[in-house]
Amino acid sequence: MVLAANFTPPGPLHGPLGFPHGIVAGIQGSHVEVLWSRVPAEPSLRVILFQAPECSITLFAVITIILGCLKIGYFVGFSECLSATEGVFPVTHAVHTLLQVYFLWGHAKDIIQSFKTLERFGVIHSVFTNLLLWANSVLNESKHQLNEHKERLITLGFGNITIVLDDHTPPCNCTPPTLCSAISHGIYYLYPFNIEYQILASTMLYVLWKNIGRKVDSHQHQKMQFRSHGVMLGSVLGLTALAATIGVVVVYLIWIGRSKTRSESALIMFYLYAIILLVLMGAAGLAGIRIYRLDEQSLDESKNPARKLDADLLVGTASGSWLISWGSILAILCAESRPPHTGYNLPYSILVVVEKYIQNLFIIESIHREPEKLSKDIRALQVVTVCNGNATSLPSSCFESRPAAGDVAPQGSEVPHAANGNMCLREVGSTEEEEKSWEGALGPACHPHFLQGNAQRRVLRNIAAFLFLCNISLWIPPAFGCRPEYDNGLEEIVFGFEPWIIVVNLAMPFSIFYRMHAAASLFEVYCKI
Repeated sequence: MVLAANFTPPGPLHGPLGFPHGIVAGIQGSHVEVLWSRVPAEPSLRVILFQAPECSITLFAVITIILGCLKIGYFVGFSECLSATEGVFPVTHAVHTLLQVYFLWGHAKDIIQSFKTLERFGVIHSVFTNLLLWANSVLNESKHQLNEHKERLITLGFGNITIVLDDHTPPCNCTPPTLCSAISHGIYYLYPFNIEYQILASTMLYVLWKNIGRKVDSHQHQKMQFRSHGVMLGSVLGLTALAATIGVVVVYLIWIGRSKTRSESALIMFYLYAIILLVLMGAAGLAGIRIYRLDEQSLDESKNPARKLDADLLVGTASGSWLISWGSILAILCAESRPPHTGYNLPYSILVVVEKYIQNLFIIESIHREPEKLSKDIRALQVVTVCNGNATSLPSSCFESRPAAGDVAPQGSEVPHAANGNMCLREVGSTEEEEKSWEGALGPACHPHFLQGNAQRRVLRNIAAFLFLCNISLWIPPAFGCRPEYDNGLEEIVFGFEPWIIVVNLAMPFSIFYRMHAAASLFEVYCKI
């Protein structure tokens, strides 16, 4: 229905937003599900998590409601030639958004144990309703970007590509014209937030659906807290990247399409900015992975639908930008002639693939780390004996517990000693084989661990904060029209205009969502460290 409505020529029953009328019934069904879920029933379990998803979805929901108000204004201006459904839909969508956000704030962390069959049906219906709304918004936003792209191609000298604009303007006049034009442009600038709202609501509802009837230990989840202490370096670097991004996007949108020289300069500027930022992000991710590899903390392998969904979404949505990047690499290698700006496209495309791979490893590793706590095994290792006689003090790093433990030795206990720098540690009650393994592992001297305690957590928090702000920075350009994949033109010559545009339009929404989802995951990582 979405495809049919978006590619149907404009007429008296089809507005520029092209929304399929049948989806209104689906939204009303979601209303029934939300209201039903508020009926008192058997108490449900509740997973205690941080409130970051609810805060994010509230912000996006507010902007989605503002978008609905602009659509109502657009309908009023063109009411003579638009179907009444074009005016009913924004109102219905606004009511749906309000009820859904209210429902998610109250029930997103519930584990439903009653009316499980009916609840599964209602929640999965809401999931697919949001996905359908997301697909419609993506198509509408892509049509607008495609029209702008076609207008820019002539300035880059690609005159052999047929330019046919398809703006789906209603066949009647709007009064006043200036206000209608401003509303029309405002709608498309707010679409990125609406797109993020729909997909975020879908993921939260999907996790709720997976949790229906699930058996969970009461101590399995711990509440995370946000702390801003000790992240000055990561925050400063991230905010610098964010400020640079805003400047690059403004200059890019002003220069692109003005002339061939200005367009090429805008593309080179964007590629240089992105290359530098991706290199820094890759280095930060590698540093975080290295710290985790040197740490001996075990991984949490317990079943968790939300964590599994996070990992699947990171890998799945990253494939969108990987597809575009590999297409660009092939186009650069196969092209007979290459404009100057395409030389920067090759390292940019390679870095996009590498950086997302590194970042995914860092995030997945982080969300699978167990919370730092002192286990019985670690406490046992604090009791050591020393062999071979003569005494020098044993370094505290040899017998200290994990930095988060916070336990101290009981008063009156003696500090063990080492003989001629050669020492062996024996756990009380351990076997002879375990003693030998400790001796072989420690060697002639006990070496200190890399970045223990608060220093390790501070470095990891700075890395997470920096990557969080960088992902927000890289979400902004494609979300607001700064898309060099459209504007450099080389891929369209190699693959053809329509095949490449189809690839970009299919992959770009996933690439944009990846950055926002990665930012949300990194915020969770930051709070967990």
